[in-house]
Amino acid sequence: MSRYILPVFFVAAAFLLTASRPPAPSEAVKWLTFEEAVNLSKKEKRKIFIDVYTDWCGWCKVMDKNTFSEPKIAKILNENFYPVKFNAEQREDVVYDGTTFKFVANGRNGYHQLAAALLNNKLSYPSVVFLDEDFRMLQPLAGYQKPEDFHKVVLFIGEDHYKKLTWNDWQSKYKSPY
Repeated sequence: MSRYILPVFFVAAAFLLTASRPPAPSEAVKWLTFEEAVNLSKKEKRKIFIDVYTDWCGWCKVMDKNTFSEPKIAKILNENFYPVKFNAEQREDVVYDGTTFKFVANGRNGYHQLAAALLNNKLSYPSVVFLDEDFRMLQPLAGYQKPEDFHKVVLFIGEDHYKKLTWNDWQSKYKSPY
């Protein structure tokens, strides 16, 4: 009996290491800064996806680990959007379309004016924002999103189904890969 314990242990350990591995680089979201997305959009128009987060937000970290690391979601984000990671408390100015967005000190931390503009002054983390190819707001979405729920949303917007279908019609048509 004891001669089987060690091989079983190694097989179980190998399985656990493989199951919890981070995504391969080709499967990972290729995050950009807001400025990089703006510059790339001048060369080739694409929708913009913005993950608005803070360093202290626990659910933001869970969303990074569970949702954005999911290969099916990363693929849609990389192929259909310029995916942006934006710290809502970053201190650096962001200049966009002739406007300079700044950090606003408020209590212990503060917030960035661009985050407030993207989230319609409803600062909640995590939040994601979808912009069209011309940087017009399509949809902000607040709160943690499980991969199986978020896939439906990101596919709806990423593949332009929102242009032809209502959300309710899309939900009845959508086939989950999960």
